[in-house]
Amino acid sequence: MAWTALLAAGLCEVIGVVALKRVTEHRHWTSYLFLIVTLGTSFSLLSLAMHHIPMGTAYAIWTGIGTAGSTLLGMFAFGEPKEWKRILFIGLILASAIGLKLIS
Repeated sequence: MAWTALLAAGLCEVIGVVALKRVTEHRHWTSYLFLIVTLGTSFSLLSLAMHHIPMGTAYAIWTGIGTAGSTLLGMFAFGEPKEWKRILFIGLILASAIGLKLIS
């Protein structure tokens, strides 16, 4: 349950970054509401996961999912550069998150 909450928190973090991009493009109250709901849900799920997963591990995995997911989404949905170096370092972030899961 805690790992599911943590994965969901990471996905909400990625959606929250999309919401943040939307706020910068469309300063409408619905954009702000979308941002508040997605990031609020992300933090709530992270807090729930931290009841059973050590704080350092949970936070590292949450930020890893958010960073890797946001970067990949930016590359494939928003036309950001797809350089091999970016993909290499995303792979390192994901490998680190998997390593933390294996030792927790």
